[in-house]
Amino acid sequence: QVQLVESGGGLVQAGGSLRLSCAASGRTFSNYAMGWFRQAPGKEREFVAGISWSGGTTGYADSVKGRFTISRDNANNTVYLQMNSLKPDDTAVYYCAATSSSRFYYRTENLYAYWGQGTQVTVSS
Repeated sequence: QVQLVESGGGLVQAGGSLRLSCAASGRTFSNYAMGWFRQAPGKEREFVAGISWSGGTTGYADSVKGRFTISRDNANNTVYLQMNSLKPDDTAVYYCAATSSSRFYYRTENLYAYWGQGTQVTVSS
């Protein structure tokens, strides 16, 4: 299995930027497609972005398209989420997730077997 640890969350003003990192350990990182999800208070966890095992295919939720960028560094076992033009609605706990059942990411959370503990992102208005 793979262990995931997120970092990079924090408090930022609207319009600002943050970069989240998710460090993986355990099995071969390049065997896993990765996703970022988020959960705001009182809401369901939702898909934010996904990236294929090679990094060649990415996808985004409509709410973040054009503002967020997912990338990965297989040599350093890390996936990133660059978040620009942040809005108060982006406030949530952000989770990274991994799946080995496909080389391409899923938008559905229950298809991911491995999860990090989450990192809080708070955007003030």
